[in-house]
Amino acid sequence: MRVIFDHPNPFLLSHGGFQIQIEQTYSSLRQIGVAVEHLRWWEDRQPVDIIHYFGRPTLTYLQLAQKKGIRLVMEQLLTGLGSRSRRKLAIQKMIISLANKTLPPIITNPFGWEVFRKVDALIANTTWEACLMSYMFGAPKEKVHVIENGVEEVFLKSERSQRSPWLVCTATITERKRVLELAEAAVIAKTPVWILGKPYGDSDPYAQRFLAFARQNPQTIRYEGAISDRSQLARIYREARGFVLLSTMETLSLSASEAAACECPLLLSDLPWARTAFKENASYCPIASVSHTAQILRRFYHAAPTLKPPPTPPTWIEIAQQFKAVYEQVLRAPSPNR
Repeated sequence: MRVIFDHPNPFLLSHGGFQIQIEQTYSSLRQIGVAVEHLRWWEDRQPVDIIHYFGRPTLTYLQLAQKKGIRLVMEQLLTGLGSRSRRKLAIQKMIISLANKTLPPIITNPFGWEVFRKVDALIANTTWEACLMSYMFGAPKEKVHVIENGVEEVFLKSERSQRSPWLVCTATITERKRVLELAEAAVIAKTPVWILGKPYGDSDPYAQRFLAFARQNPQTIRYEGAISDRSQLARIYREARGFVLLSTMETLSLSASEAAACECPLLLSDLPWARTAFKENASYCPIASVSHTAQILRRFYHAAPTLKPPPTPPTWIEIAQQFKAVYEQVLRAPSPNR
């Protein structure tokens, strides 16, 4: 079994949990003996049985792979789609259905809707995203596999420590993550928050507003940038009073899973990804005004020491074993071209 990883966006252009997810999946698969490499686009004879594509390939990409007898496993994070209301999802589904019936393929093919039906297997991080793949795009349910993110041993084996007064939020400094709104709510609620992360660019206006606000409120808002040392990050989670992530859009948050591995109480946006992943094992906050968020943040802060810790997430090795099982199933299935 020879597996190749492909992904359309270079890591040097953006950072975040998806990069860690890809890197950890790659490393863990190699540890259990799967021959996995990154795609060498300049080489036309790279041996491969399966392409594991992180994202949504074009229909042309899929067709070219199938002509060569290469199986395609697709793993796309449905971040925006998975955060929409059921009403908006129904409207979008109606638009997709109407477009497929009335518009020529030259217009609809670039959206990649048909890819969901024709790839050999699809990977979803949550049961909610798995449902969306079938409901929105007609993906055959037998092709959809739910495989959540793993967590590194450094978090799972971290030692318990005395909790500090600080809540912690690990997120990129960008509007979608609502770190500025969290900081504003924390000041109103008088709940100290330590925010870990960095912006996509130093000149980003939203990041600049957040940095200015953090400098104005050093007693409540702690910001020192991102933490790259994973052992240090595990210690921070172990010592935190709680973990907070109030994004407007999210998939299965890797940082939330890492905090859960460190038995850190969770306060998450009340979105389907969080409800399906953590169920009753987390606290939830609607995406609301700063003043309303402050009320919920204050309640969570006072309740955190008494909250039951979330369940322990799986290791990346356990996740790699699940991927290996999917790869083996895909290779056993008849080829689409037979």
